[in-house]
Amino acid sequence: MNRRWPGPWWAVLLTAAGVGIGVTAGLWQVGRAAEKRDLEARFAAGGSADVLQRLVGNEAAAEFRYRTVRLAGRYDPDHQLLLDNISHDRQPGYQVLTPFATAGGVVLVNRGWVRADGDRRILPDIRVASDPREVVGRIEWLPRPGIELAAVAPAPDAPWPRRLLFPTSEQASAQLGVPLPNYQLLLDPAAPDGYVREWRPGGMGPDRHLAYAVQWFGLALTVVVIYFVLMLRNGKQAS
Repeated sequence: MNRRWPGPWWAVLLTAAGVGIGVTAGLWQVGRAAEKRDLEARFAAGGSADVLQRLVGNEAAAEFRYRTVRLAGRYDPDHQLLLDNISHDRQPGYQVLTPFATAGGVVLVNRGWVRADGDRRILPDIRVASDPREVVGRIEWLPRPGIELAAVAPAPDAPWPRRLLFPTSEQASAQLGVPLPNYQLLLDPAAPDGYVREWRPGGMGPDRHLAYAVQWFGLALTVVVIYFVLMLRNGKQAS
């Protein structure tokens, strides 16, 4: 008995490709959800651990990620950075990075998110006093974009505050003219002189990744269903 090939080769190829893409992307999202759950667990554990009283070196930053640090020092209000292209509740804005000078060195304190003016020439008022104070924050990496784009650094004589698009610690150090650790401090939500601070690790939560995974798996299933529906229809027409 002769068995007919279930459709033209290009239909089988397209179906296989669609299923492969959907399943691969879905599994990747599942993996990302697991990573985010691990980060959230570390974030919660860092908040309950003993508070550090000093800056940690770059070699120990990964070990102490999300740990709370309490430092004495002064803000440098004259040399602040605006982390550009940061949105909150679908509103464009900036995160405010303010240098904080301590006995152990200078660190960038992320004081939170501020809304951007519709006119890009108008920068937000982010003034802060330079009097001695204590700052409490969590150790975290500087945010990185999903897609790395070439950015033009401000000129050495550019006015302050300066807008930077996802700078590395080296790029921020070059702007400020002082060495910086390879992390920032997320200012505690209860601390004064801050802005919107709804800190969570890794940006998108695990539930969002799982929702995307379901969509990708659904796409793979839809491709299979469409293939068999078309093959069944063609078989009826042929008979």
